[in-house]
Amino acid sequence: MAEAYIVGAVRTPVGKKKGGLSTVHPTDLAAHTLRALIDRTGVDPEAVEDVIMGCVMQFGPQSMDIARNAWLSAGLPETTAGVTIDRQCGSSQQSIHFAAQGIMSGTQDLVVAAGVESMSIVPMGSSISTALEKGMPFPFGEKWVERYGKQEISQFRGAELMCEKWGYAREVLEQYAFESHQRAAKAIANGHFKDQIAPVNGVEDDEGPRADTTLEKMAGLKTLKEDGRITAATSSQISDGAGAVLIASEQAVRDHGLTPRARIHQLALMGDDPVYMLTAPIPATRRALKKSGMSIGDIDVVEINEAFAPVPLAWMEELDADPARVNPNGGAIALGHPLGATGAILMTKLLHELERSGGRYGLQTMCEGGGQANVTIIERL
Repeated sequence: MAEAYIVGAVRTPVGKKKGGLSTVHPTDLAAHTLRALIDRTGVDPEAVEDVIMGCVMQFGPQSMDIARNAWLSAGLPETTAGVTIDRQCGSSQQSIHFAAQGIMSGTQDLVVAAGVESMSIVPMGSSISTALEKGMPFPFGEKWVERYGKQEISQFRGAELMCEKWGYAREVLEQYAFESHQRAAKAIANGHFKDQIAPVNGVEDDEGPRADTTLEKMAGLKTLKEDGRITAATSSQISDGAGAVLIASEQAVRDHGLTPRARIHQLALMGDDPVYMLTAPIPATRRALKKSGMSIGDIDVVEINEAFAPVPLAWMEELDADPARVNPNGGAIALGHPLGATGAILMTKLLHELERSGGRYGLQTMCEGGGQANVTIIERL
């Protein structure tokens, strides 16, 4: 099987709700990262065969195949195709998988994997609003209800169910969230993200982290559910952003004088209970490690999406992972989670952190709607 190499990765800053990126059209936001990726790698854009872009709310300004529209908006060649995909929060991580698989199969040589989401312009839930207005039981039909019954299916309930199953008190969640903000603020202050960010609309840094937050402030917030444990402080932030990764074959590396920065070492995908929804990173990681013949101790840096605090907490507990290696520069609780863009953003962060720290292996995973998870293991070169 052919090898797939990451030769470039770039992202926008992650903007907070109503922040500095909230007025940027999502097509332009995505175009900005695509243009930056081409400029930074120096690759001939005519040689790029496809742009695979993750986007969850493919509605309104994010509809009509935003991958293709963003590439054209970036002033790039009409000869390159584009496709937009939805694997919920893991959409652009799946973009990376599809791009790598195209390279590994030998059918493609240069593919861009990307993601975008403007939650300020296209709010979460927009894509199902019309169906709900018509009284349709969207997205679950009669056969789904026959299997799982009539019950609340949501990420918020899933997070609460995880707290109950693993026994996490509210205070434990808030301590984790506090640490995420502290790590993110420190990373920004030390300039750890500078090389990976392409500033846009005057915004140069991630807007979400709160260096001045305290456990006392978190304790004063209302829970999202009356008798629950999850609050806004222990949830990922509503955000805007985009990211792009260029994946190349060995032949493309030679032909275009590119520098391989990492090798795609392992790709895995797995489903789990759709009611709990957020637990799949645990079995998916076990599958990825088994397939690769590795142990969790071999992984130098982990990027796991902090959809809610119990997700990384349970993952670390079940995998017996070293907390110091997990989201070392903070996660989505502090930095934000622009849905379809997060996979590409996390891969950009993972690659740059491996290069900064000198680590060899990095692992990325995230929970996804429907109770799914992608896992990607890369080896820094």
